Amino acid sequence: MKVAFTSTDGQIIDQHFGQCSSFFVWEIGADEAGCVGKVDALTTAEDEEDRISARANAIADCAIVYTMQIGGPAAAKLVARKIHPMKTATELPVSEIVAKLQEVLKGNPPPWLRKALHKESAGSFLDEE
Repeated sequence: MKVAFTSTDGQIIDQHFGQCSSFFVWEIGADEAGCVGKVDALTTAEDEEDRISARANAIADCAIVYTMQIGGPAAAKLVARKIHPMKTATELPVSEIVAKLQEVLKGNPPPWLRKALHKESAGSFLDEE
């Protein structure tokens, strides 16, 4: 599954969803994980709703987004698009979250995470497992 992280350097989750300039996207499976790219989150939209929509569109193929903070309207917009927002509240290493997700995937993932796994498109290296 694809997971987005709000990070300035791709190593630490250290950004607010509404203020990040980019998302680092990882493909995460039970046995494999890797960063697949950086997605620009900046928009020239004046309206806050349009900025939230642009950010949500940027990570539309992700099942989860990890961020330090996210406002209610932005979280609701993500949930409506079947992207689960996860607040860390403090700076955390991306590698720590990736390792925890892999452990959960090796066991019995909760229903919301199993559903998120099925969001993936064909052609992912995880689909071959």
